[in-house]
Amino acid sequence: MPDIDRKIRLLMQLRREGITDTAVLRAIETVPRERFVPEALRTQAYDNLPLPIKQGQTISQPYVVAFMTEKLALKERMKVLEIGTGSGYQAAVLAQICRRVYTIERHRGLYLDSRKMFDELGLHSIVTLHGDGMKGWPQQAPFDRIIVTAAAFGQVPDALTEQLAPGGLMLIPVGDSSGQQIVRVTRHEDGTIGKENILPVRFVPLVSGMPSGS
Repeated sequence: MPDIDRKIRLLMQLRREGITDTAVLRAIETVPRERFVPEALRTQAYDNLPLPIKQGQTISQPYVVAFMTEKLALKERMKVLEIGTGSGYQAAVLAQICRRVYTIERHRGLYLDSRKMFDELGLHSIVTLHGDGMKGWPQQAPFDRIIVTAAAFGQVPDALTEQLAPGGLMLIPVGDSSGQQIVRVTRHEDGTIGKENILPVRFVPLVSGMPSGS
């Protein structure tokens, strides 16, 4: 089956599962997911499944990417921080909708591969950093939106909450191997913080520090 047919099938499935934001669906349609998966798995690029990538990481299931992107309630001029670049696919989807995406990856190989892919696809609104995502990117804060693509153990890192702009939102998986939930964190205009669980998920762990050899 050609990629275009697989992509159409995926978009129809996402609509059936409740993804209704036309900007999100257009972004999923625009970004070539096959470029972000290992060559041996490219025939599965438009299956609604997570797939393994380098460094023991994964490229998230398209539904989860679309769901999280939709729940961010993005607007064109927003500044977004992503923790965990991974393959680069989620950042590429975000870049179709908002003004600037800042993305952090702790694994140097993934950082280099994703940066190369962004250049090849002309995604010049994505700014990359090889660093510890648990610390966020204070030099570029505050952010209108933060999205974390690895699961925090126990609680949301304070460093990330502090980098949210007033009125800002963060989506972050929280939990362990026994269960995780995407938590939506809101920094209200008065500075108070609200939290709600919105979807059970399974992500790789959010790890502090840098891998050896980085």
